[in-house]
Amino acid sequence: MNTPARHLIFHGAIVLLFGLLCGGPYAGAIKRQAAAHIVHSWRVAHASLPMGATLMLAVGALLSHLAGGAALHWFIAVSLIVSSYAFCFALPLAAIVGHRGLSSGGPLSARLVFAGNVLGAWASGLASAALVYAAYVSL
Repeated sequence: MNTPARHLIFHGAIVLLFGLLCGGPYAGAIKRQAAAHIVHSWRVAHASLPMGATLMLAVGALLSHLAGGAALHWFIAVSLIVSSYAFCFALPLAAIVGHRGLSSGGPLSARLVFAGNVLGAWASGLASAALVYAAYVSL
């Protein structure tokens, strides 16, 4: 297993743990009957972060078997890691501050959620495109 794959697995495990730990605030929001959008935001964090972590673990398991060379493998790994940590920042922050982060306006907290979402989306998109390329050249 190459080094980028090992990094993906390590950081995927961290993101998995973080996403699962978001279940505590999710349960707390339900118990205190928080507003529906707050409960929904915690549900998104608790469900989405482990899904991203699972993707990282899966890509980490197969990355060493794909063609494209070390630079491409590092690009895929770093893009997925950056994406996951951006969402680890944005999704819980959205639940804490009550902003969805769908626009760049509003208070600083809303703009931070938006920035995290944009970074996460762009990085995951780049990683996906690079992964498709690596899979194609491996045929």
